[in-house]
Amino acid sequence: MNNSDPSEIPRLRAFNFTIFGTSVLVASYFPLFYAGLGFSKSQIGLLYALGPMISIVANLLWSIASDKFRTIKKIMLILLLGEIIMSAVLSLSTSFSVIVLMITIFYFFFYPVFPLSDTLAINAAKRANKSFITIRIFGSIGYAFFALFIGYLLSFLGSSRTMWVTIGIAGIALLITLFMKDQSAPVAKMDMSGIWRILKQKELLWFFGCVFSLAIAVRMNDAFLTVTLNDLGASEDMIGWSQLASSLSEVPIFLLLSIYGEKIKELPLLIFASLMFATRFLLVSLADSALDIILVQTLHSLSFGVFYVTSIRMLTRLVPDEYRATGMALFTIAWSSASGLLSGTFGGMAFEQFGRERFYMIAVGFALLACIGFASRYIIRGPRPTIAPAPAVQEAARKDLPE
Repeated sequence: MNNSDPSEIPRLRAFNFTIFGTSVLVASYFPLFYAGLGFSKSQIGLLYALGPMISIVANLLWSIASDKFRTIKKIMLILLLGEIIMSAVLSLSTSFSVIVLMITIFYFFFYPVFPLSDTLAINAAKRANKSFITIRIFGSIGYAFFALFIGYLLSFLGSSRTMWVTIGIAGIALLITLFMKDQSAPVAKMDMSGIWRILKQKELLWFFGCVFSLAIAVRMNDAFLTVTLNDLGASEDMIGWSQLASSLSEVPIFLLLSIYGEKIKELPLLIFASLMFATRFLLVSLADSALDIILVQTLHSLSFGVFYVTSIRMLTRLVPDEYRATGMALFTIAWSSASGLLSGTFGGMAFEQFGRERFYMIAVGFALLACIGFASRYIIRGPRPTIAPAPAVQEAARKDLPE
């Protein structure tokens, strides 16, 4: 039965489009803001690492708050308002110690916006009998648009105005949120008892280990790509073009895999994606100009695009619905939180000590390690295990069957 509001999907698409503008700023232009304040590569790496560390706690706390108070919309309003306030404070800060404190609080509000947005989108898509990708893809389009728009805007205003641009985009997202339909609970509650059931599955453990290795390489690139471009003489608008090239390239891959991806098994696709990541980072290490790196960014579609859709598909296959939130939480820790903390902390020191070429060769090594892990599992894997649903879930499923 479809009881969705016809305007709900367009509003969520607009919201996804907008919030990825703040993602562009945090990923690409915050490091330039720090560099403009005179911070070293190690300091920039530390500031980047704070985000993944805070996200582990922030995602859990805000998820609990959302469940306790039976609202996602109101939590989202608080998060966006917090982003705006902390951006205003950061715009007035120049001391490294002060920025460490302020950016920590900023991240506490910033990171939970995305999993809660996914929750809204998944629920709305289910009610409207649509694919989640039809909403999520507008995030990629928004990322592409804002990457270029913000690049040109900051090339005119200067990187010192980065936080004011953040305030503007978060403010637009806040206005859109006011008109969105609220939802009372997440798709699936976090089940702490489910962690042990998940971690007993050898294939899942292997999968998370490979994801973690690949994620270290990816987060190293995320943290220092714009710094690399800046060192090669790229302006803010050229950096925008590099982000546009990567984000737009993933759109057709998302669409193709959502239609035809099921015809190819997951592990061969993950092996391919890991090889593409390794190739991408190798080419960045060899690049002589910012233009070369922009061209390399088009490999984002064959690396991240293939990996993201396939990894979510594999996780969905291996983890039943009752443990979806737990499985996604563990995946997020491996892909974003723990890997970002490690790569940001040690990546900054590696970049400073060894230079760009060796830094990216280290990233190549981690991507190849993940590729070997996926390949070895593909070769030696036995029957595909899945976690058996709890008896209560089995009984509920039986009740849903037609008589």
